[in-house]
This record gives sequence, C-alpha cells and structure tokens, in this order.
Amino acid sequence: MTDFIDAEGFRANVGIVLCRDDRQVFLGGRPGGRGWQFPQGGVLRHETPEQALFRELKEEIGLEQSDVELVAATRHWLRYRLPRQYVRRNSQPRCIGQKQRWFLLRLTAPEDRLHFDSTSTPEFDRWRWVDYWTPVREVIYFKRAVYVRALDELAHRAWPADPPALPDWSAGEKNLRNLARRKGQSEQEETSGQ
Repeated sequence: MTDFIDAEGFRANVGIVLCRDDRQVFLGGRPGGRGWQFPQGGVLRHETPEQALFRELKEEIGLEQSDVELVAATRHWLRYRLPRQYVRRNSQPRCIGQKQRWFLLRLTAPEDRLHFDSTSTPEFDRWRWVDYWTPVREVIYFKRAVYVRALDELAHRAWPADPPALPDWSAGEKNLRNLARRKGQSEQEETSGQ
C-alpha cells in the first residue's frame, strides 16, 4: 500500500479544509514548531480521493466521517512542484510535486472530538481556528499558490453568492494579489463584453 505517483512525477494527495459555521478554518501546527498547514495526505493506490479524504481526516485530526459534512470539492487536481531541495532524488518513481483534490468540510461534532493520537507519528501537536484566508500566509512558501487556488474554488462552490472576502492584508501577499488582479480583469472583460 503505497502512495500513487503518476507518470509525470506528481504524488496524488488530498487537502482538507475544515470549517465551522462562522467560516473560520482549522489550521494545524506541525510538531516541533515546523509551521502551520491544513490536514493533507497521500492517496493510496487502491483508494478514491474521497476514501483517502476520510482516512486522512481520521489519521491526522481524529475525526470520523460522521463528525463532518462534505460541503464542496475542487473539480480537478490542483498541482504544485516541490522546490529542488525537497525532491527525493533516490525514490522510484521520482516525485517532483503533488496533485491534490481539495475538500471543504463543515465540523458538525463538538470540537473535543479533535485529537492527534490516531497514529504513532502525529502530523500536528496544536491547532487553532483562523479567518478563511489566513492559512495562505501561514503555510510554507511553496504551497501558497495552491492554497489560494483551492480556497478560491472551494469558497465559490460552497458560498457562490457570498464567498469570503479577501482580507485587508491580501495586497501584501503575492498569490492573493495575483488572484485579485485576475478577478478584476475578468470583471472588466464581462463588463466590456455587455
């Protein structure tokens, strides 16, 4: 049972955005102060992304499928490349990055159901609820663009009439600034085409 790496070198992976009713999202702290991120994990060869989602949910934050509601998912795989220093040169097949299906879940169980001891090597040792866009500036730099793409698509699928607004600090974050610019260009094209 190994993770699936496609012919192009991208490891199949699921990303989990867990939210509360107030649209705050779960952000997990990596052990030893190694940063913050969403729960995520590899898709095994025999699994669908949905099966991997619920396995990873249990392994990383202790929740069962019955503790959450599936709100939205990205339509396609979102890819990112690993920086050169993170590529494992001796692995076969060689993994150069990840392709991820992202899922937005709403917590329906009490918060005390969250725990990190489902495996012998926990992914997280602490957690907090944060505003919807905060993880973009908290995650390691090479994942920021995929976080923006995932959060943007999930927001528009979950709340099409009222997605979470970009934060005041978004102009200072390159990936969010680029998203705002693309959205502005799309709106201008739609207006000029009418």
